[in-house]
Amino acid sequence: MTDEVETQDEDEIDLASLSTDELVEQMHDDLYDGLKDEIVEATNILLERGWDAGKVLNDALVEGMRIVGIDFRDGILFVPEVLLAANAMKGGMGILRPLLAETGAATVGKAVIGTVKGDIHDIGKNLVGMMWEGAGFEVIDIGINNPVENYLQAIEEHKPDIIGMSALLTTTMPYMKVVIDTLVEQGIRDDYLVLVGGAPLNEEFGKAVGADAYCRDAAVAVETAKSLIAAKRAAA
Repeated sequence: MTDEVETQDEDEIDLASLSTDELVEQMHDDLYDGLKDEIVEATNILLERGWDAGKVLNDALVEGMRIVGIDFRDGILFVPEVLLAANAMKGGMGILRPLLAETGAATVGKAVIGTVKGDIHDIGKNLVGMMWEGAGFEVIDIGINNPVENYLQAIEEHKPDIIGMSALLTTTMPYMKVVIDTLVEQGIRDDYLVLVGGAPLNEEFGKAVGADAYCRDAAVAVETAKSLIAAKRAAA
């Protein structure tokens, strides 16, 4: 037992002794391994070395989560591991968020996400929200069992670029159309990108309810959100 403790101590890396380039590489590894305390420590070290919050976010955290997202998409990482990585990311974001707000740094975009009325499942939604945040989005999670009024209130309050809806039950899937139809009735549908996801959904369903895209998993949700926002901004 003593030998094991000694080995663990020997394996621990003194983050402050690393060069800045080495530290950023180590952060990518630590995010991949879901090591929250190390991410918090390394984030503080980079700030102490004069990096601004936006650079730490993009070069260390977002890039690290991009690697996680690729391996999740390719079936190398699975949901529990990605949740750990996203939780580690949140540790760094807790430090950076107030600093980013002070500087008025632009995010990739803003997203409101929630599970629709009648549905209390949230693991998939949580994962997408974390991955979006990991990709540099500002995410407002309105939780589970959301009637259309909750979406409208969040839209009015936060003025998002994206509305994300999740459902895991075939009985709650049709409610997505209720939300989208309400946006159409109020003349605001074209102001937002609407992304839908959940285990029983497919691309055909996404088209049928009038969504901009169906996202089969969190990694696809990141790629889709980034490409659609870029295309929309380019068109504008």
